[in-house]
Amino acid sequence: MHLPGFKPEPNVAEATEPEVEVRIRGLMMDPQTRMPIVVLNDLSGDVVLPIWVGLLEANAIALEIEKATMPRPMTHDLLRNAIAGLNGRVTRVVVAALRDDTFFATVWMEQGGEAVALDARPSDAIALALRSDCPIYVSQQVLEHARAAAGVTPNPSSDDLKRWLEELGDDDMGRYKM
Repeated sequence: MHLPGFKPEPNVAEATEPEVEVRIRGLMMDPQTRMPIVVLNDLSGDVVLPIWVGLLEANAIALEIEKATMPRPMTHDLLRNAIAGLNGRVTRVVVAALRDDTFFATVWMEQGGEAVALDARPSDAIALALRSDCPIYVSQQVLEHARAAAGVTPNPSSDDLKRWLEELGDDDMGRYKM
């Protein structure tokens, strides 16, 4: 089910392909572009998926990772509260597609016993998942596409970044600094 009047992106559909549950391994800055990266790991720790996000979204994710309290609700807190106020709950988020180097996500909710899917940016979906205490998934297709893209990129800096991300230890994933 979709919200009345809501026209979802084509990637918003019932899950038909395998999904891999992931966790946030950390937030960091890309050493070359100085843009924030959310680093996702599958639960076994074998797959690393970096997703570049905006500064504001990274800050929203960092605040929730650090369990920082703000005097007033931030945007993702407001969204969580609105969903709860409408007797809904976020059940999971899925990084569902990768097109033209852009990730697409779906926020899955339940309201009145019906599934509701909303198209979202992965950064917003992740920030909402953290606040809703629900699992984060990545479609198997996205993981395979990301692996293939990283493996065939002729740009040495991309290979260096991939190698660098894969070799990161837990101590390297310090607190995110704005």
